Amino acid sequence: MNSGSTVGFVAVKLHSQSSLGEIYMIAVDPDYQRQGIGSTLIEFALDWMKAAGMSVAMVETGGDPGHAPARCTYEKLGFGLLAIARYFKKL
Repeated sequence: MNSGSTVGFVAVKLHSQSSLGEIYMIAVDPDYQRQGIGSTLIEFALDWMKAAGMSVAMVETGGDPGHAPARCTYEKLGFGLLAIARYFKKL
């Protein structure tokens, strides 16, 4: 790896009216996954949200097997699952 290479990123939205910080997007290069980079990015984002006055943090992900590692990371970092049913109807 080149010392200047980007191997991951995190994007955050702040919803000031509800004091909600949202991890809008997070990604780690597949060659560098499972090395703690995602956790470090999330912890950075959480610290940044708290410093910005947010009182709750949220992140969404898929429920499919491919997103299982992400769900495991979020739970390891203290996120709790809010069970929601979303219904759609094609018009």
